[in-house]
Amino acid sequence: MKQEIITDIILVDIINFSTLTSKQQLEIITFLTKSYKRVIEKMLVSSKMPLSTLILSFVSTGDGFYCILDPKLKGYGTFLGLSFNHFSEQISKKYPYFQGIKIAVHTGGVNRFIDILGNENYIGDGLNDCSRYIEFKNFTISTVMISETAYNELKKFLRYHRDFEKILIEREFKRSKAYTFNDKHGNEKKGYLVWLRKSGIITPPKIDFL
Repeated sequence: MKQEIITDIILVDIINFSTLTSKQQLEIITFLTKSYKRVIEKMLVSSKMPLSTLILSFVSTGDGFYCILDPKLKGYGTFLGLSFNHFSEQISKKYPYFQGIKIAVHTGGVNRFIDILGNENYIGDGLNDCSRYIEFKNFTISTVMISETAYNELKKFLRYHRDFEKILIEREFKRSKAYTFNDKHGNEKKGYLVWLRKSGIITPPKIDFL
C-alpha cells in the first residue's frame, strides 16, 4: 500500500449551485475555472515554478473543486485559499445570480490512485474532513474557514518564512475566535474564520524541490 500523503487541501464550493439553471451552472463554473487558472498562472510566473511543484491535483466536486498542495508547501494552503477568495467579488459583478463561494482549508491525509479511466486521482480522510468545514453554519462571505490542523501548519510555515508574516501584517490579516461545531455525522470540528482587509494574490515561496 502506498504511503499516505499529509498536506494542505483547499476546497472551493459555490453557494447554492444546485439552485441555478443548467445554463447558469455552466457559465459560473466555466468562469470560475478560468479565473482561478489565471490566478495560479500568475503565481507560478512570480515564483518561477511549474504547476506540478505547487499542486498535486485538482479534484472536481461538481459545484467546485479540491486543490491538493505539494506537501513541501504545507502551511501555504491558507494563503492560497485567501488568494482564491479575492476573486469572488469580481465574479459577483459579472454574474448577478452568483451568491458567492465558501472556501475551507484543512491539513490532512490523501492517497493517490489510478481511476477507471487511467487517470491519477486522490481520495482520503483529508478530503472528507475538509468538506466538513464547509458545513459551518456561521460562514461569512469573504472569509476562509481553516481547520485547527491547517492553522497549526500556518504557524509553522510562518516560522520558516518570516517574509510571509510581514505580508499578513501589511494585508491586515484577521482571525476569529476558535469555533467548535459538530458536522453532519456528529463529529466535533474546530476551526477559525480568517480574512484579509486588503485582499489580493499571495504568491508561494521559492522552494528547492530537488
